[in-house]
Amino acid sequence: MSEANQTITQSLAGGVLTVALNRPDQHNAMNPAIMAGLTAIFDDLPAREDVRVVVLTGQGRSFCAGADVAFMRAAADYTFEQNMADGQAIFDLMLAIDQCPRPVIGRVNGAAIGGGAGLVSCCDIVVAVERATFAFSEARLGIVPAVISPFVLSRIGPSRARELFLTGERFDARRAQSIGLVHHVVADSELDAAVAERVDQLLRAAPGAQATIKDLIRTVAYRPPASVRDYMAETIARRRASHEGREGMSAFLEKRRPRWQEE
Repeated sequence: MSEANQTITQSLAGGVLTVALNRPDQHNAMNPAIMAGLTAIFDDLPAREDVRVVVLTGQGRSFCAGADVAFMRAAADYTFEQNMADGQAIFDLMLAIDQCPRPVIGRVNGAAIGGGAGLVSCCDIVVAVERATFAFSEARLGIVPAVISPFVLSRIGPSRARELFLTGERFDARRAQSIGLVHHVVADSELDAAVAERVDQLLRAAPGAQATIKDLIRTVAYRPPASVRDYMAETIARRRASHEGREGMSAFLEKRRPRWQEE
């Protein structure tokens, strides 16, 4: 299954939904249309039982170059209220990706700048090509990476963010990997195979368990262990009693594949 519009393409195969920014001539820079389209896609995903894994990427040789130049020109004349609404729209997009109950793989096929690097920080697993470059470049434009900052800080930590936010400098894929923004760095020719391998591993796990794990990480991270004692105990109790939990244990004891691997 596939569908397309001017700014985004989608294709679904074997439970894997590939979502691609589709403005290659503009390095997949984001404008209001592309932000609204992406947000709508990710807002719809919790209700879609046909999707097991999402792959987020860009058409052409760039992942996402951040904000569109024409949009930035227009935004220079925005009122305070219009800028507030735009900031909230960007945040809502990042939040929709970050809180997507399905695993999201970032297939970073090139440059990820500004908001593009923000998108990367919201993905669960990121595979990038060696030539990819990254930057939180807002300070060099006289602005700040405000709306993406909660997601980036959660990903790379405040110490690394201080340097990269304050300088706005570009950095390569290996450095992105060393700070935790990217998980895997491969040659261009190996990108699709590396993404397919990650997809295969994700499809072996139970989808309901994966959704709970994503919520668990968001809830538990950076909180004192004692403060989440009851939450963690309730979470494991619910999962053990769930259909997936019972099926997974039965499959293990019976030395067979669980049903979700056969779907």
